[in-house]
Amino acid sequence: MIVSLREITENTGKTEKHQGSVEFMEVAVNGLRYPVISASPVEITVTNIGNKTVSVSASGGICVTIPCDRCLKAVNVQIPYDISRKLDMKKTEEQRIAEMDEISYLTGTNLDIDRMVYLEVLMNWPVKVLCKEDCKGICSRCGKDLNLGPCGCADEPKDPRMAAISDIFSKFKEV
Repeated sequence: MIVSLREITENTGKTEKHQGSVEFMEVAVNGLRYPVISASPVEITVTNIGNKTVSVSASGGICVTIPCDRCLKAVNVQIPYDISRKLDMKKTEEQRIAEMDEISYLTGTNLDIDRMVYLEVLMNWPVKVLCKEDCKGICSRCGKDLNLGPCGCADEPKDPRMAAISDIFSKFKEV
């Protein structure tokens, strides 16, 4: 969704409200693509606060399917966003590049809401996703989901030289 800021930049104090939906269907993070299951409408408020500066606020959320970090089950994760930005419309494209301004969602007087929301979703991306707090993961040998029960793989034969340290670790092992 593209919002033109041309008219609002010419009228100090003017406010416009827009509502739309995100148009991207997947989010790419670290070379992997995650499908967007649902997205709430984006509520956008654009206000000219004077001196050719525009205040942009937007809110909404998306639901993305991400695999569990331990067992790889698909987990639907809600990622809300609440955006608040001030855009200096006096700057040219060259000035923004020279100042290393990271506003890639503003081209001339056109504001790309999808790009702005996409970047905000990336900034709010969860560090770790678990299907449940006590997820046991998968067996490193056979790949069985340990949440469904033990896999039956025999414990590795222990090196007798490491027996003492193994006993210490087993006393303090997290469950």
